Amino acid sequence: MGIRERKERERGRRKQQITVAAKRIFLERGFDKATMEDIAKEAELSSGTLYLYFKNKHELYASITLKVLQFLNMRLAHIKAEKADLSPEEKLEVLKEVLLDSYDFDPMALTNLFHLQSREILKKLSPEFIKEIKEITKQIIDEIADIFEEGIEKGVFIKKHPVAFAQIIISVFSGIILWEEGKGTGDDESNYVKPTIELVFEILYRGLLKEKRIAI
Repeated sequence: MGIRERKERERGRRKQQITVAAKRIFLERGFDKATMEDIAKEAELSSGTLYLYFKNKHELYASITLKVLQFLNMRLAHIKAEKADLSPEEKLEVLKEVLLDSYDFDPMALTNLFHLQSREILKKLSPEFIKEIKEITKQIIDEIADIFEEGIEKGVFIKKHPVAFAQIIISVFSGIILWEEGKGTGDDESNYVKPTIELVFEILYRGLLKEKRIAI
């Protein structure tokens, strides 16, 4: 391994060290009360070191959410590449599992992701960072829309705009997660994200079908 590769690996480890510390501080104190000094202390680094990796706490906050976006995008791309033989109905079921997996992957990061739309954070991010977030978000919407478009083309789903379907899915998914967070109980037994998503997809499936099927 060359000097350049070692430096890149060390930079990656240090960045991971910072984001892990940041997640703990954001979870404990919330975004507004957390400071770069708090995060530096948690990471056992100087504040100056943090600024070598992140422009400000807004960018650090956004970098945590970016990971869950990348995870979701990767899983959706897998549906297209590895699940091509599935029917549109089966792909819809896989889509539901992918969304639930993304919630399990990092509930806090996923919640942060949806908060980005309601904060001034985007205005304080670098243009490169904003571009990356927008590109991945568009890829996610496109991948989901492709599932609905295939179902429409095959005459399985009703003929409506596939991107609209995709946006409905993301909007409902984010709304459910933010609603659960807003309850603030911290009690797993009262967390209804998964059963609610199950119900949403059941209702969506019934409404999507071009030919209504009557259960016996």
